[in-house]
Amino acid sequence: QVQLVESGGGLVQPGGSLRLSCAASGRTFSSYTMGWFRQALGKECEFVAALNWSGTSTYYADSVKGRFTISRDNAKNTVYLQMNSLKPEDTAIYYCAARKAPRIATIPSNYDYWGQGTQVTVSL
Repeated sequence: QVQLVESGGGLVQPGGSLRLSCAASGRTFSSYTMGWFRQALGKECEFVAALNWSGTSTYYADSVKGRFTISRDNAKNTVYLQMNSLKPEDTAIYYCAARKAPRIATIPSNYDYWGQGTQVTVSL
């Protein structure tokens, strides 16, 4: 069992930056594939980024490529999402998710554990 707790969300102006963190419990965190998803009001859950257990392989949605960076620190049981050049359309609740299988996945149902989410609002 893995418990995930996101933090770092907030209100930021367009063009600004935020770094989200996801702290995980459990001794097996380093073996999990980790992902970030987001859900805007009235929209479906959307894949943002994911990385493998070692952090050597990453994958991004086209909408965030070049602006967002996913990383992890297995010693701290934490995964991060650095978000730069934020746009109003990035406004959403951001969720951290963990997947037991080793391959990166982009579909929410492929992930086994989820955090409670953190709100990111990009607005003047």
